[in-house]
Amino acid sequence: MKPRTALPALAVCAVCAVLAPLTGCGSGGDGDSTSRKPSPSDGTASASASGVPSAPAESRRPVAGKGSKDPDDLNGDGFRDLVVPVSVGDDPNDPDSDQRIGVVYGSAKGLDPSTRTVHGRGDLGLPESPGSQTGPDSVSAESVVTADLDGDGFPDLVTSVAGETVDDGRISAARTVPYVTWGGADGDADVPEATAVRLPRSVTKLGVLSVVRGDFDGDGHHDLAALAYNQSSLVLLYGPFTRAGAPARTDTGLPWKEGNLVADDIDPSGEPRATSLLLHDLNDGGQSGNTLYAARRGAPLAGDGKQLRLGNAHAFGDFDGDGRRDVAVGDDGGRNDEPGFETEAPEVAGSLAVYPGSGAAPVTRQLPEAPEDLSTYYGPGGFAAADPDGDGRDGVLVATYEGATLIDGDRRVPVLRQGPAKADGRKTPAKWRHARPVAAADFDDDGKDELILTWGSGALFGLYGRHPTHWWITEGTTSRDQTSFALTGA
Repeated sequence: MKPRTALPALAVCAVCAVLAPLTGCGSGGDGDSTSRKPSPSDGTASASASGVPSAPAESRRPVAGKGSKDPDDLNGDGFRDLVVPVSVGDDPNDPDSDQRIGVVYGSAKGLDPSTRTVHGRGDLGLPESPGSQTGPDSVSAESVVTADLDGDGFPDLVTSVAGETVDDGRISAARTVPYVTWGGADGDADVPEATAVRLPRSVTKLGVLSVVRGDFDGDGHHDLAALAYNQSSLVLLYGPFTRAGAPARTDTGLPWKEGNLVADDIDPSGEPRATSLLLHDLNDGGQSGNTLYAARRGAPLAGDGKQLRLGNAHAFGDFDGDGRRDVAVGDDGGRNDEPGFETEAPEVAGSLAVYPGSGAAPVTRQLPEAPEDLSTYYGPGGFAAADPDGDGRDGVLVATYEGATLIDGDRRVPVLRQGPAKADGRKTPAKWRHARPVAAADFDDDGKDELILTWGSGALFGLYGRHPTHWWITEGTTSRDQTSFALTGA
C-alpha cells in the first residue's frame, strides 16, 4: 500500500503568530456542532473516540523528527501530515478573503488537531504579490506544493508568486516564479527569505504556471514540472536543487499545451519510482482531453504523449494490484451550461476509465447515478486513489451528491458524513449537507489509508467544493472517524 494525499504538503517553516481556531465536528447524530463552544484557551476542539467533540488540553508545536523520504511528512517524524486551507475573516466564501496555510500533524494515533501550525506569506519569507486582491500576508493553498528539493530529509515549500506585469512581445502578464521556503530539522525555516527557483533562459521573462512535484526520471531526487507562461514548452526541473534555487538540470523538450498538470505521487517510502505526468486540457465546464507522459526509471518522460479519454477527474494509483502504476480518468460531473452543450457523449458521461500501467486496454466503469429527485449531476468532484484495507490494490474514491463512494473493482462502498443542520445562522438544505471526498492517506502508518472528506456551508463549496470548513478523517470506509475538526476564521 502506498499512501498518498491530493492536497499539497507544507514544509514546517515557522509558527505563525496567529493560530486559526480549529473547532470540533463530531461524526455522530446530525453533525450539528453549533452548540459547542470553542475552548477558551485556543478555540480548538477535536473528535473523541466516540465521535463527540472535546477540547484538547493544549495547542502543541510539532516535534522535530530525524528526517523522512515522504514529501508530506513535514516535520520528519515518520508520520504523514495534512495541509488545510484557512480563510481569515468572517466569511470564508468571500473570494477576496485572506488565506493562510494550516498544517495538522500526524502521529501513531493519526492526525492530531491539537498539534498544528498556521502560516502566512510573511512566515514563509515570500515577496508580496503586487496584483493580489487579498491582504499582504495572504497565501493560497492552491499555489503551493512540497518536495524535498535539496534532499536533506525535510520537505520544502514551493509557492508560485505573481510579480510585476511584464511584456515579452506576445503576452503581457504578471511574471510568475516558484519560490522555495527551505525546511529543516528544527521545524523552522533555515533562511529568512524564500529563494526564487532558477528557470531556464527560454522561460525566465514570464515564468511558469501549474507547478507540480514528482520524480520524473525515477532517480530518487524530487523534481518540479510546470508550463511555460510564454507558451514555449513544458518545463522539467530535475533535483537535487542547490540552496540558490538551481536545479541539477532542466528539460524544455516537451511541447507546450494549454491546460493544467497532474503528477503521480512520489513514493512516500523513499523507494525510487518514476512518476508519470498528465496534461489536462482547459475547458469551459465540459469534460476535456488528457495527454499522458509516461515515466520510465532512468529515462526522460515519453515525448509524444498518449491521448486519453475526456474527463476532468484524475487519480494515479495501482488499481489492479499488479504493482504497476495506473491512471484513472473520468467524468467529474461538470457541464457547459450553454444551450446545446449541457450533456456529454455517452462514452464520457457518468463513467471512468482505468488505464493500466501494463499498457493493456483501459477498463471502463460506471459512476454512481444521481438520485432521481435531484435535478443536478452527481458531481462535481475529483477522484482520489485509496487503499483503506491495505491489500495493495487501490480503489477510486469518487464524489456523489449523497457523499462519497469507493469503487474497488466490482465493489462499491458508500462513505457518508454530514455537515451541521444549521450554519452561519441559517438552516442548511438537506441536499447540501453531505461531505465530499478530497483525498486519502495513511496518517498513522498502519498500512491502511484513511479517507479525507470535507464540507462547507457556502454556495462555493456546494457548487465547486471550495472553501471547506469541516473535515473528517475516517477509519477507512467505516462509519467511525479517526478524528474530525472544523476551521473558523482567525
